[in-house]
Amino acid sequence: MNSTLFGATATATYVAAALALVRSLRENEFTAAETFTLRRLKPLTLGWFAAVLHAFALATGIETQEGLNLSFLSAMSLVTWVMVAILLLASLAKPVDKLGMVVFPMAALVLLLKISVPETAHTIKDLSWPLTIHIVVSMLAYSFLNIAAFQAALLAFQDWRLRSHHTDLLVSSLPPLQTMETLLFQLIAAGFVLLSVSLVTGFIFLEDMFAQHLAHKTVLSILAWILFAVLLIGRVRYGWRGTIAIRWTLGGFLSLMLAYFGSKMVLEWILHRA
Repeated sequence: MNSTLFGATATATYVAAALALVRSLRENEFTAAETFTLRRLKPLTLGWFAAVLHAFALATGIETQEGLNLSFLSAMSLVTWVMVAILLLASLAKPVDKLGMVVFPMAALVLLLKISVPETAHTIKDLSWPLTIHIVVSMLAYSFLNIAAFQAALLAFQDWRLRSHHTDLLVSSLPPLQTMETLLFQLIAAGFVLLSVSLVTGFIFLEDMFAQHLAHKTVLSILAWILFAVLLIGRVRYGWRGTIAIRWTLGGFLSLMLAYFGSKMVLEWILHRA
């Protein structure tokens, strides 16, 4: 099987996993013991299966004879796979599986674009261990903070529905607001630590983080780090929560998204530069 076939199969499986999560919202007649088995096990099993297929697609598509292909869609595919893996692992201990209704379709969309949109390869030929560490940590940081942004959006929706005294199947299936908020800050804290390591390794191992092709990425990444740092300090010292926490989370993620993929898309798709 080649990367296209693996990718197509993974795409279909991600969609099936997302649909299974949506259907599970309507299955409210089961006991608490049956809830995990019938509501969570099926979609998460499909998610794991899709993630394995996605991994094979990455292994056969990103690694080339010339080096590691980290073009825009290849990098997006790798990041979405990391996000899926984090979500699936976290769901073993935390009630984060509902985020799969966003993460799984996003992974499917990226894989579909990867399969159908022709793209010039941008390979890294000399992948030293310091650069490998920097790339891995950077992608983990982005993935954790991306999931945190989705969690913040879900928290905002839950808070809005509860304040308006309207509950629906999704809201009623979510953990209490306090639990959702705790999960949000756990994701932010993990992502912030990884982002800090990413910046430190970048300054240590890369020749010039403020070179012309890296300056915008560096500045935006530092801005995101500052926003998340302020948010975590505000949480510890002033008990920030609710709307203010959601806004700072989404602001930090927007800056990070522009740093990681906004600049990469402009360079590769508009300016046609590596």
